[in-house]
Amino acid sequence: MPPETRWLTPAELRAWLGLVAVAELLPAQLDSQLQHDAGLTHFEYQVLAMLSEAADRKLRMSDLARRTNATLPRLSHVVRRLEGRGLVERAPCADDRRATNAHLTDAGWDLVVRTAPGHVATARELVLDALTPEQVARLEDLARTMLQRLDPDGRLTPPLDEVGSA
Repeated sequence: MPPETRWLTPAELRAWLGLVAVAELLPAQLDSQLQHDAGLTHFEYQVLAMLSEAADRKLRMSDLARRTNATLPRLSHVVRRLEGRGLVERAPCADDRRATNAHLTDAGWDLVVRTAPGHVATARELVLDALTPEQVARLEDLARTMLQRLDPDGRLTPPLDEVGSA
């Protein structure tokens, strides 16, 4: 016999529906800004950003897939498009010839550098500037708590206490 359903309370339902609405609306807004400023989708920008933060601006495709929460086929398709624009190069991995590395080109780096200020401004406008410092701290705590369940191995997200600590 299946366990009895624990229906949401009115407060839980309001919180859940608010979270779902944010999860639906925010990606479209981020895509819109990035398309306008750089001709990129948010996912393409994430690929470039992950490469920009990596040592030598290079990652194995499998590591890049983990960091962007993508399947290898999806990532390969996107990297192929970015290669076509001269933003990324692929090459065999020197340590393991079976693996392939993605490397951010100088043009890709320049695009990330030019695009990042607008992306940050959009994040501020849509989310952070609407919150008090106390709400930002609560948002960080809530994100950390949810990510412990959604991403327990930290494959997509770095430990939040390491971000911005430099």
